[in-house]
Amino acid sequence: MFQTFDEVADPSHGAERLSRLQAELERRGLDGFLIPRSDEHQGEYVPPSAERLKWLTGFSGSAGIAVVLKHRAAIFVDGRYTLQVRDQVDTEAFEPRHLITDGWDKWLEEHLWPDARLGYDPWLHTIAGVKRLQKIAETTGARLVASTDNPLDAVWADRPAPPLGKVAIHTEAYAGRTAQEKIAEVQAILSKAKAGATVLTQPESIAWLFNIRGSDVAHTPLPLSFAVVPAEGRPTLVIDGRKLSNASRDHIEAVADVAEPATFGDVLDRAAEHHAVFRLDEATAAQWISDRLEAAGARILPGEDPCLLPKATKNAAEIAGARSAHLRDGAAVCRFLAWLDREAPSGHVDEIAAATKLEACRAETGALKEISFDTISGAGPNGAIVHYRVTTATNRPLKPGELYLVDSGAQYVDGTTDITRTVAVGVPSDDMRRHFTLVLKGHIAIATARFPEGTSGAQIDTLARYALWQAGLDFDHGTGHGVGSYLSVHEGPQRIAKTGSAAFKPGMIVSNEPGYYKTGEYGIRIENLELVTDPVEVPGGEKKLLSFEALTLVPFDRRLVDPTLLTPEEIAWLDAYHARVRELIGPHLQGDDRDWLIAATEPV
Repeated sequence: MFQTFDEVADPSHGAERLSRLQAELERRGLDGFLIPRSDEHQGEYVPPSAERLKWLTGFSGSAGIAVVLKHRAAIFVDGRYTLQVRDQVDTEAFEPRHLITDGWDKWLEEHLWPDARLGYDPWLHTIAGVKRLQKIAETTGARLVASTDNPLDAVWADRPAPPLGKVAIHTEAYAGRTAQEKIAEVQAILSKAKAGATVLTQPESIAWLFNIRGSDVAHTPLPLSFAVVPAEGRPTLVIDGRKLSNASRDHIEAVADVAEPATFGDVLDRAAEHHAVFRLDEATAAQWISDRLEAAGARILPGEDPCLLPKATKNAAEIAGARSAHLRDGAAVCRFLAWLDREAPSGHVDEIAAATKLEACRAETGALKEISFDTISGAGPNGAIVHYRVTTATNRPLKPGELYLVDSGAQYVDGTTDITRTVAVGVPSDDMRRHFTLVLKGHIAIATARFPEGTSGAQIDTLARYALWQAGLDFDHGTGHGVGSYLSVHEGPQRIAKTGSAAFKPGMIVSNEPGYYKTGEYGIRIENLELVTDPVEVPGGEKKLLSFEALTLVPFDRRLVDPTLLTPEEIAWLDAYHARVRELIGPHLQGDDRDWLIAATEPV
């Protein structure tokens, strides 16, 4: 499931499909319905069978929700997609709104009426999300109706079948710990919290816990499944048996029972007979699961998915794998950038050709399992669309005098990568160099930060924005997200953002990606992945502090750097980073590619 460039979504279908859904809602006695961009697992990547929001509206982004009422509808997306949504959605049918600043809950409070029957699919909304809905109902006098089946599915005639991706064993050499050890750690967390059991709903957690990987969704090796883990005794993995080979089934059954998805409700009922208290993550668990457990007599104890923190805190084997993956990936990206420098000035390279070449460079390593997300390959004004996805309809040539932004990543069995580089095609303008350097200053501020244990991403986020703020500029996305180990390229709980509340711990991997976007002209983003290192003594200091180690090993475009805007310390960091890249990547390149690297890593 590597990248394709033909976009299925078509805004011209929006009005007709909306009308069909509204007719189905009227038939069911519903005055409104919510269509989130989610499946039963609330993951970022969903299979084609769960792309309800895309089918209805045309919007293909990774986060959003549509609210459909009798005579009006709106779609809510965050700051990454405010430009994209207008290109993909019929804005006459669906009013585009900002997910954060406008809020679908505020919109509903404004447009619902007393006794209106608002439907929702309890499989597609989290426990926390339904609590928000209940508050809206109380405020407006509307009534919430949990649908036993999704009315949109009734009008989606050609809905694809659910996936049956094969499950593979993730060996201890890469996982670093056995499944038995991980299960014991999770059970200890449950016992400490006085919970009898938990239901794991995120496939990333299940893949990590049982040392398995899957192939049910694009770009992330996930086995779509659920798991019930008791504080004592054997867990139960709920997964379609057709996904399992004899070897993977034996691997799982060594530590857990296996049940079919059709029996999930019965599994929960039996578990509730033995465990009075279930810990559920209200931010990720579907309301349906909570309803079923409570109907069986269990009590819900809100609490974070107990796999999140252990999964995010990488062990020695996972850290070694991350370094190995980034070394391999860095060489591949450098070969691509060297090719780009040779070919792009001719004007014959377009966004699709560049993305295809980059994927080919990674494939040449012989270790590429998948790209870790659809490559963002944006030339000129397309680079200003934060999560732009090139299609045959939007494909644009890389033109001299413009910037090219490429945000990409790879899945290797030893690690997951994510890197963004912004490069000049030809001679950049003074404004381009100024804006790039301001973004670079924010990147360096994160990369060089020292901070005490307990520091959160919200406390660090300001460092990335300070130089931009002083120039009256900003960017409308988080500065960094966690990254998994041959798992999701977006992993919690760690993140660098205004709302990042999780404390950083040694072994966590997080991206460092400030940016600036000039609508209609160009986008700039600079991204490395950073490893949170063990605390060390600071000369002359009084306590040990954490810091970051850059895992990504690819030069920045020095043609875009204005040294007059950098401090001597920032220049020293940049030169030292480039020297490290040359030392580690140089032996893996030859000929013109190596010559390019030497030139690209010259001191400022």
